[in-house]
Amino acid sequence: MGEGADADFFTDVPAGDVYLIKRILHDWDDERSAVILANCRRALRPGGRILIVDAVVPPGNAPHQAKALDLMMASLVGRERTEADFAALFEATGLRLSRVVPTSTVLSVVEAVVA
Repeated sequence: MGEGADADFFTDVPAGDVYLIKRILHDWDDERSAVILANCRRALRPGGRILIVDAVVPPGNAPHQAKALDLMMASLVGRERTEADFAALFEATGLRLSRVVPTSTVLSVVEAVVA
């Protein structure tokens, strides 16, 4: 079984098969989020995955808890993202969106793999 490791995801991360990033990317703009993802991508072992646990803002104007969270983030650097936002962020960092798995909460699991 693997072990966790301390790292600064803005500079470098240790090699791994799976990176679990929970409620982190929503704290950062696309530029800083891309740095985090690019560092994970470089260290990702063949066949590895990056799992992002975050709110995914659905399309349209219907009320949704993720949209309320995004409003709260308006005065901060970060933001909640749509599935298309995640796909674009992944594409910019050599990844591709594999799938989005909803949960019974406002959070979803967004899976990225090497493009």
